[in-house]
Amino acid sequence: MATVSVTINGKTYRIACDDGQEAHLGRLGKYIDQRCKQLIGSVGHINEGLLLVMVSLLVADELSDVSGELAELRSALGIDGGEDGPSPRERAEERVAAAIETVARRVEGIAETLEAP
Repeated sequence: MATVSVTINGKTYRIACDDGQEAHLGRLGKYIDQRCKQLIGSVGHINEGLLLVMVSLLVADELSDVSGELAELRSALGIDGGEDGPSPRERAEERVAAAIETVARRVEGIAETLEAP
């Protein structure tokens, strides 16, 4: 188990993480620190607890927006089914197979036309 030091709002915290996740956790800490600085720039200095709650809400809002966009993209691609049906990959493979079959039929039709007397 590794540990990483992250600095948020001027305070350093030692955080345990899985081996190999140190850089990722460091980037997350920098992102949260950046959001704290942005919020302080907007509203001024506030109680640290309130600051971290507000930053958490901002990050949760960003995550919610991205989740919504991902759902829209999946829906547009036709891969937004539930767990009961085929997986997104299986549905994509089915669409590709259907497209290949359509092309094969067209090629066969062209070949028959060319072979006709």
